[in-house]
Amino acid sequence: MGKEEKIHLKRELGYFWGTNFLIINVIGAGIFVSPKGVLEHSCMNVGISLCIWGACAVLAITYTLCFAEIGITFPCSGAHYYFIKRCFGPVAAFLRLWTNLFTGAGIVASQALLLAEYSIQPFYPSCSIPKLPMKCVALAMLWVVGILNCRGVKEVTWLQTVSTVLKVSILSLISLSGVVMLVRGKQVNVERLQNAFDAEFPAASQIIEAVFQGYFAFSGGGCFTCVAGELKKPRETIPKCIFTAFPLLTVLYLLVNISYMTVLTPREILSSDAVAITWTDRVIPQLTWFIPFAISASLFSNLLINVLQTSRVLYIAGQQGQLPLLFNTLNIHSSPLIAVLLNITMGSIAIVITNLIELINYLYFVISIWTVLSMIGLLKLRYQEPNLHRPYQVFMPFIFITMAMTLSMVLIPLVKSPKMHYIYVLLFLLSGLLFYIPFTYLKLKLVCFEKMTCYLQLLLNICVPDKSDEQI
Repeated sequence: MGKEEKIHLKRELGYFWGTNFLIINVIGAGIFVSPKGVLEHSCMNVGISLCIWGACAVLAITYTLCFAEIGITFPCSGAHYYFIKRCFGPVAAFLRLWTNLFTGAGIVASQALLLAEYSIQPFYPSCSIPKLPMKCVALAMLWVVGILNCRGVKEVTWLQTVSTVLKVSILSLISLSGVVMLVRGKQVNVERLQNAFDAEFPAASQIIEAVFQGYFAFSGGGCFTCVAGELKKPRETIPKCIFTAFPLLTVLYLLVNISYMTVLTPREILSSDAVAITWTDRVIPQLTWFIPFAISASLFSNLLINVLQTSRVLYIAGQQGQLPLLFNTLNIHSSPLIAVLLNITMGSIAIVITNLIELINYLYFVISIWTVLSMIGLLKLRYQEPNLHRPYQVFMPFIFITMAMTLSMVLIPLVKSPKMHYIYVLLFLLSGLLFYIPFTYLKLKLVCFEKMTCYLQLLLNICVPDKSDEQI
């Protein structure tokens, strides 16, 4: 077999795709549906709320640059999992994998259900959507996404490009419309932003809540660690993508919020469940139908990328020996087929058993813990391995800022509303040891599983990539 025909994860994604990937991850449905959280916790102080949006953009950039060091220093797919294993050992890495397995499935299930809700809502204009058709559409969407991911990243890139153009175009339309209204200087529009800081000044606790709301709208920047093994020249590509995408997103988010406040009063924004639709009704009523379509397209692209990210973590876990050999296999399209199928199957189960999705809010609590550990790991390696080759090194205060922000997200919910659910989530996290000890630590082998591995390799036409192509 020629060298060009070898099956492995290929570095064929460049700057353009990486920028699209980052923009899609950051722009979710939130900026279209409910940007009112920042304004509400800012006591309807327009000036303060806009300042908080700017501060959240800076915090998101610091967070993304911290994970950029991980992705550039260890340029493999699923780098954040490998990084935890290198810093804290195989037990911590397996528990990180255990968490990722369920949170990934739950997140794609919730996104598929939300996508289905927005897709079929126009067919039920005056009543609530029945659960059965919504679940059927969600399952269909999820398996379409799974099939696309099994075809490899090249099949995904053109959908990403279309989605990015659609998202940015809609946000640009809202932004430019607000700018035009301000330039025209109509009193009814301009007066909404006059004396922007005259409203009540929020307390410190309210500002923190507002920052949390805005920070979530910018979240997703650490996604490069999942696909660093498929990027061309990650040392150059990742920083370029970050400093292209985030300034663009910051300007768009600020202009979109200014446009909302130009057209709607603060009380109208707070009373709206979908601010973008309310804005369109007021400014361009002919396009009101288009906003739900845009939200659906946004959710579809996010669903597509989440399946891709989760499958890469399972693939490298198989490569590191913490999952069966079957997960360290690729199909002819250089896609980790078994990892994709597992994620889609678990997501489908979560869609059918809807109550499982309620656990996602609590599992985000565990994800925050892993983020704090990643920041500690960066500091740990700085002092334990000072000579480690680091093509990029994040500014040290950024690590402490990200750690403080993430610790706040962990501790504040515990202090404000302590619940037994958090203890259950921690017990669930530790339950991963029940699988780690026999199957990974003691290396217990199941004969039936080994036979199934051989059978599936033949059935699905998958194989283990060459060791020479290992990317760490």
